[in-house]
Amino acid sequence: MGKDREKRLWGIRGAIQVSHNSQKAILEATERLLKEIIERNGLQREDVVSAFFTLTPDLNAAFPAEAARKLGWEEVALLCASEIQVPGSLPKVVRVLIHAYLEHKPVHVYLDQAAQLRPDLS
Repeated sequence: MGKDREKRLWGIRGAIQVSHNSQKAILEATERLLKEIIERNGLQREDVVSAFFTLTPDLNAAFPAEAARKLGWEEVALLCASEIQVPGSLPKVVRVLIHAYLEHKPVHVYLDQAAQLRPDLS
């Protein structure tokens, strides 16, 4: 029988590009991103400590934290902020940094066009 692995606190990164600036589009994209992070990392709700979301300045129709709440993250500390506006950067992007306890190194998730943000992690 294998030795039990101890959980460590990790930061899990992720991003997704949103089709357009609407509440529905932002929440659907964020939910898709979070579900993929949860699946790839085997996350349990009780292991998630906090999540920090940023949106590019062209997205302001919804708080992405609302999507996390809909997934049952009521006890998780959530925060949203606007990303700095860098000329030439990818538009309509939701990013997240999740702090969670894992028994393994985190799997970072960059979906669709957002994969170009961190090809080393995608």
